[in-house]
Amino acid sequence: DEKVFEVCVDSVKSGIEAEKGGADRLELCANLVEGGVTPSMGTFRTLRKNVTIPIHVLVRPRGGDFLYSNLELQTMLDDIHLFKLAGADGVVIGCLDENGSIDEKSCNKMIEEARPMSVTFHRAFDVSSDPLAALNTCKSLGINHILTSGQRSSAGDKEAIELIKTLVENSGSSLNIIVGGGVNLENIAEITTETGVNELHGTAGRVPVESKMIYRPDPPIFMGGEKHNTENSEFVTKFVNAEKVASFKSKMKSSK
Repeated sequence: DEKVFEVCVDSVKSGIEAEKGGADRLELCANLVEGGVTPSMGTFRTLRKNVTIPIHVLVRPRGGDFLYSNLELQTMLDDIHLFKLAGADGVVIGCLDENGSIDEKSCNKMIEEARPMSVTFHRAFDVSSDPLAALNTCKSLGINHILTSGQRSSAGDKEAIELIKTLVENSGSSLNIIVGGGVNLENIAEITTETGVNELHGTAGRVPVESKMIYRPDPPIFMGGEKHNTENSEFVTKFVNAEKVASFKSKMKSSK
């Protein structure tokens, strides 16, 4: 089967670089420090005008857990509606109940709002209490993709590879498993060969780009509270790099 590399991007510049490097699809989000949240409509619309490959948009109103209030659910439904109108190819969603099972009722509302777009269930899957039950729920909901690291911090871990293999074997014909989380050039071959997965997700290793600001306050002033701040924190931005994406893609193609 054709190997697909979905590149996770949080800016227009990164999306353009990813396409240049041979990405097959983009997952657009904001704030990767939080693991990704819903991007702005302006970012999506500008990116849509500048790339031709499919864009799936992450719909996640905040960082933290995946147990959402009614107000947060309403926010996500509105975002899905707006991204659909704006020309997104898919959305990336996920809700759990307090016991770590998939919240079927909330997910179903989001899926109904999303169609005919593609729907991916995101890495809320990795903190669900029973992965095979979650897989079956995703199948019954008609979800198209599940993004997972095999319920480990890195998809390259032995236990992760075993679970991903089981998920691929039980996913059926209408649901694809995408592996993301800790995927790198060193473990691509093992992950794809051992699990039989055809779709990978990642940034391919973002590259820090130095700010062009000449004036810099001394002492430094920080805009973010909880990240680890250094004197250059506000003057370095990380972007996807086309060459790194190309290396990733060629490694995928060469693995069986």
